[in-house]
Amino acid sequence: MTYILPKLEYAYNALEPFIDAKTMEIHHAKHHQAYVDNLNKGLQDSGYEDLTLDEIFEKASELPPVLRNNSGGHYNHSLFWKLLTPNAKKEPTGQLAEAINVTFGSFTAFQEKFAAAAMGRFGSGWTWLFVNEENKLEIGSTPNQDNPIMLHTTIKGIPVLALDVWEHAYYISYQNRRADYITQFWNIINWDFAEKLYTNANQ
Repeated sequence: MTYILPKLEYAYNALEPFIDAKTMEIHHAKHHQAYVDNLNKGLQDSGYEDLTLDEIFEKASELPPVLRNNSGGHYNHSLFWKLLTPNAKKEPTGQLAEAINVTFGSFTAFQEKFAAAAMGRFGSGWTWLFVNEENKLEIGSTPNQDNPIMLHTTIKGIPVLALDVWEHAYYISYQNRRADYITQFWNIINWDFAEKLYTNANQ
């Protein structure tokens, strides 16, 4: 199986001023492309060429690091791009909004807990809102390019929202100010897509 870089549904400059065009171009065309290229290279003649991403995630702890890291990098970024939009609502609606209120008390309380998880991730990684194994919303963080779908991770479930907190995701505009980047993230979330992820996770 050969993996390819997905096209964005918006222009590189569409998320400005929250994420600048140069960051988006480098992040998508360079960083994500590298994960795709290295994943395909790692799969070649490995005996694992026919594995889907889900199958790689199930076996991640047994596979060479090149497959774990780059499969995660490809999946995480592919999801991240879809969770961003230049036409963002201020907050979710529907079943996801109800679940957030029930689980965290309010949307504001959810934002605070999500931001705290993102700030608390030492070094590089991701922050997630996901449906856990008890079918409830949970916030968690993973290092590097791990995600909740991988069986070896400390948090397990189906992602609903993802935030990339690697420095390459924000350094041009925000330098070391991760908190500012997290604050601006709320302006560009595709809550309609997050709602679909939540609905699918509960089927």
